[in-house]
This record gives sequence, C-alpha cells and structure tokens, in this order.
Amino acid sequence: MTSFKSDFLQVMQSRGFIHQCSDLETLDAKLSSGPQSAYIGFDATAKSFHVGNLVQIMMLYWFQQTGNKPYTLMGGGTTKVGDPSGKDEMRKMLTDEAIDDNITALQNVFAQFLTYGSGETDAVMVNNDEWLKDIQYIPFLRDFGKHFSINRMLTFESVKQRLDREQSLSFLEFNYMILQGYDFVELNKRHDVILQMGGSDQWGNILNGVELGRKSAQAELFALTTPLITTSSGAKMGKTADGAVWLSKDMLPAYDYYQFWRNCDDADVGRFLKIFTTLPISEIDRLEKLEGQEINEAKKILAFEATKLCHDEQSATDAAKTALEVFEKGGTGDELPSIAYDKSTLEQGVAFIDITCDLGLTKSKGEARRIIQQGGAKVNDNPIADPAHTISTADFSDDGQVKISTSKKKHALVLVKSA
Repeated sequence: MTSFKSDFLQVMQSRGFIHQCSDLETLDAKLSSGPQSAYIGFDATAKSFHVGNLVQIMMLYWFQQTGNKPYTLMGGGTTKVGDPSGKDEMRKMLTDEAIDDNITALQNVFAQFLTYGSGETDAVMVNNDEWLKDIQYIPFLRDFGKHFSINRMLTFESVKQRLDREQSLSFLEFNYMILQGYDFVELNKRHDVILQMGGSDQWGNILNGVELGRKSAQAELFALTTPLITTSSGAKMGKTADGAVWLSKDMLPAYDYYQFWRNCDDADVGRFLKIFTTLPISEIDRLEKLEGQEINEAKKILAFEATKLCHDEQSATDAAKTALEVFEKGGTGDELPSIAYDKSTLEQGVAFIDITCDLGLTKSKGEARRIIQQGGAKVNDNPIADPAHTISTADFSDDGQVKISTSKKKHALVLVKSA
C-alpha cells in the first residue's frame, strides 16, 4: 500500500476510492504543497442525481474537507451531445430550457454535500456551455482536433463496446470525448484546475484532457478515477426493482432513502460505510467485524449516516424511528408513504390493488393480485387472501389510518382527506 503525504489521497486510499491515477507521486506532491482545484463533470440529463453518482460527489466532498477547492462542471454544452459511455443507443436530445431547469435542480442536490461560495476552498459551479456554445468549428479542429488520434479513440471502451455490438455510434457522440478533453483545458486556463476525477468508465476521456493540456498548453494535469461500485450481487449502484434511488429530497423521501441503505446485503456494509458515510475508519473497522444479527446494527448506522449526509440529521432520525416502529414494534411510524381518499369514497370501499398502484407499492394490478395470492399482502398487519379486497372506513384504527403492506419491507398508510 502506497503511503501518501496529502490528506486527500490518504482519505481516498483508506476508503477505497482509488482505481487509477495518471501520476500518483506527482499529484501527491502537488496536493501536499497547498490547496489545489479539481473537478468532476456532470451532464444535466435529469433533475436529480441518483446513488450511482454518489461516489463522485463524495470524492468532491472529501476534496473540500481536506482543504482543497472543488469545481462541479455542469454539461450545459455536452448534454446536447451525449456521452456514449455505458450507453447502447444515442441519448434523447433535450431543449436548452430543459437543460437549464435540470442544472438549477442539480445545484440543490450538490448543496446537500458541498459548501459553495467565494472562499479559498468553497465549491464553484461552472457550465461548459459558456465556452462550447461559441466554438468555431474549423478553428477548433485546427487547434485541437490535430491532437486526437482516431486509431486510439476507437480503442476506448465507450466506443469499442458500441462497435463490437454493431450498434450505431453517431458522429455527434464520437465528438463527446474531444469536448470533454477541451473542458479540462478550459478549466485549467480559467480556474487553474489541475485534476479531473470520475468513474473508471471515464478513464480514457479524462486522459484525453490530460494529454490535450500537455500538447496544446504545456499544462501539467492529472487524472484520478474510482473503481466501478457494484453491490455484492454484481448489480450497478443507483437503481432497484422499484426504480432509481434519487438523491433529491423532492424525488425520493428520506424514509425510502434510509430503507435503501438499511436493506443492503451484509457483504456490502463495510465497503458502503467507507464510501458513502463520513464515519471514522476506526469506527467502520469495528462495525465490519459484527456478525449474525449484530450486522443489522451496522446497517442501521449506515442508513442513518447516509441519510443524514444526503438529507439532514432530523430526517435521518425520523426515518430511523419509523423503521423501528414498522419493522420491530409492528406499528406504523410517521414517515411511511401515504395516500388520502375522500370519506365518501372510503365508505363505498377502495380496491386494495388500486391503492397499491396509486401508492407505487406495485407496478400493476396484476402484480398486486399475485402478491395477494402468494400471501404477501396485509391490512393492519393481517394477511388478506381475496384479490377483490377493499379498504373502507371500517378498517381505520383509532388514530385514523390504515396500514397496508405488500411485503415485509413495503408499507404505506391510507388516510381520510381532511375537510
């Protein structure tokens, strides 16, 4: 194991973030000499990031926490092109207005993890549309295109996979890696950024920027990537059977976020504590040693710490309290998803399968019927067997709610609309 002088690389190594680096020794010396600037680029394809993006956000978090200045580069320009990495087909084109709306929403997500401002180590958000929108095609090709080898670009994984599968790769997408390399050079020129970070699938693209900086501006730039983070089952981080695990408070409630981490596999707990929380390594080492039923205590700590970081401490506390009530005491809790119907509607009765679809507990009425037939559906913790079962005012408890369940881990509340 390499011994680093810089706090940042020490943290990266101890927590399992380092996969590849263009020059670890020189980068370590740079980071040890005083505050430096680094960036990660994000295209604005949605209004929130998901857990799959969290590794990179945590890199920026630790970069700032160790006394450096992080830049979040928003791809206002490159979103119009589309990164072919990991894609089987061309990305859907978004309007300028949609991209701008997404960037505004994404800035709120970043603000949950980073401190923005004008201080020496405060984070800065920049938009590559600032320099990409006014590029003149012929001068750009003459000045920068000459530094890119088509032979080498064809060997990059993002390109190679598409060609091997005989899937179309447009010339528009092929330009993405050139524009990403150019971004690095511009950020170095405008903001003295020396390091680009990202996932391992971006290694080739980031190296393009390192080499372009050296060839076009004699700049000393660095690349640092993280390993591909998967669950112990081999699944990619960020999505579940129920959809994406969003980081935005508006797109995924804190309770559901908490439950995602609480339900992780035993084999993933230690690794996830290192990457997705800020707990001291000494504490994580202790939690990693827990076995049997005790591993559930480590999962609760993982869920609490991850939710506290992404949402806030009160949200994490409320989510933990609800989970305790629902799973350990058989109650309902305050943070469960809920749906309210008019009293008159409930007096007539609402089909259980319709309620589960309205709440998103099931994806279809057919799925809801299968769950009932397999004995997985409950009303107020009592199993139901009839697919035509309805919820009515007679089912309401003294506290004015009905608890419905479609599995041991999926629960919700039915309420009466207030007048």
